[in-house]
Amino acid sequence: MESVILVDDKDQELGVMEKMEAHRKGILHRAISIFVFNTQGDYLIQQRAFEKYHSAGKWSNTCCSHPRPGEKLLDAANRRLKEEMGMVCDLAYWFSFTYRAELDHGLVEHEYDHVFMGITDELPNPDASEVASFKYISREALEDDLVKNPEHYSEWFKICLKH
Repeated sequence: MESVILVDDKDQELGVMEKMEAHRKGILHRAISIFVFNTQGDYLIQQRAFEKYHSAGKWSNTCCSHPRPGEKLLDAANRRLKEEMGMVCDLAYWFSFTYRAELDHGLVEHEYDHVFMGITDELPNPDASEVASFKYISREALEDDLVKNPEHYSEWFKICLKH
């Protein structure tokens, strides 16, 4: 059973809760999002596996997850990038934001999201149970497709890009 760290609006820890329960109840919890770019400045985005419990098949940032209780944010970001995308990249803290988004299956993402970024030309070797596909895409092409096909993208990705 995977747990998430519950936080207040200042990212102060309040306790832990089972991940699915937090998503069913829409409780604010800590999260990480990772954006990897190639040396040309293109975004590495992934299409979530079609078996995911929410936002299945939607395009999103390179990867995202939740730090484990007691785990440092950068350690969690590096762990998840390796687990999900099969790659290692020098990551740096970028910014953080809080959001709430209604998802499919009656779930709610309510997260204090810590965003990391890295630059590499390495190609990922993703875990097929997590990732259906991936691609590098220019900012211009991404922005154009977001206008034309917003339903193809995860809610948090669309929110995060505004920051």
